[in-house]
Amino acid sequence: MTRRLAEVARKVGVSEATVSRVLNGKPGVSDSTRQAVLTALDVLGYERPTQLRGVRARLVGLVVPELQNPIFPAIAEGVGGALVQLGFTPVLCTRTAGGLTEAEYVTMLLDQQVSGVVFCGGLSADEYQQLLGRGVPVVLLNAAVDYAAIPERFLVDPLRGAKLGFPQVSTDDAAAVEQAFNHLWALGHRRIGLLVGPADHTPSRRKAEAFGRLCNRTDADPRGRIGHALFSFEGGQAAAADLLGSGSTALICGSDILALGAIRAARRVGLSVPGDVSVVGYDDSAFMNYTDPPLTTLRQPIDAMARAAVTLLVNQIGGSAPTPKELLHEPELVVRGSTGPAPAATPRANAEVATRPRLSRV
Repeated sequence: MTRRLAEVARKVGVSEATVSRVLNGKPGVSDSTRQAVLTALDVLGYERPTQLRGVRARLVGLVVPELQNPIFPAIAEGVGGALVQLGFTPVLCTRTAGGLTEAEYVTMLLDQQVSGVVFCGGLSADEYQQLLGRGVPVVLLNAAVDYAAIPERFLVDPLRGAKLGFPQVSTDDAAAVEQAFNHLWALGHRRIGLLVGPADHTPSRRKAEAFGRLCNRTDADPRGRIGHALFSFEGGQAAAADLLGSGSTALICGSDILALGAIRAARRVGLSVPGDVSVVGYDDSAFMNYTDPPLTTLRQPIDAMARAAVTLLVNQIGGSAPTPKELLHEPELVVRGSTGPAPAATPRANAEVATRPRLSRV
């Protein structure tokens, strides 16, 4: 008990005596402090006293795969701010090395009787079944479910025959690739490559499918023009090196981090951006206007998507039946200095005649 009092007091920034008064229902504590103490109990995983369990704070879990990619802190800020304005307390859960997995976070959130969960990133079949079986309101934000791996009984309501599932809010990946492709095509590029995440990553798969359709429409050859990598600077650099080796004069990347890796790969073989190679990112995360060169990228409408996700979640919490539909938001192409006219010679030819690599300036 003493340890619990001390931990909650540190979390809230009050004395242990104040925490004790709240837990014993005694007067002399402001409503805001009382609510902060109760919320701290929920977040720290302690059971409330029996007489206080009926007023459990309205917690909402926000599960993100990482925080190193700047887009995820931006999403967390947007969703968290919208939840707070509606009187909910966001609980941020992120996967870290040696920490809890996303599946373990799901179990923890369910144990804390959260009002709902917003998922950013993938949702496994086991997590899907666990959440659906508990009837917890869920919204997927730029996430996806592999429905092929889920038993039929979890996909269709046997009584009504209606489709089961969770609402989704996503950026239109096909529209994003088309905007970038048309921009590069207008600049004269005919050897355009696509650099995205792992092949089983749904947004990456959607981008690759859209890229293939555009190549067919323009008679461009997509073979050897699609690269897959982990969403990291190093992954982008390694995969981009292969695409540049095949003669690509422009690269459409599935994240800004991958795009920065691609710029490093170009410079490592003596190519300039955008003189020899044009690069387009995806996200328009923080500071992309200050890179060298400033990055042309596809801006995700994070604020609008966050508000939509929270609205869908709150509607479910209020008793509305979830509809497993996907709301697609249009991205915006932001043209900066990393794209330019196609070079007269292929990048591979330029690299072969270079006597020494240029110094990297990333």
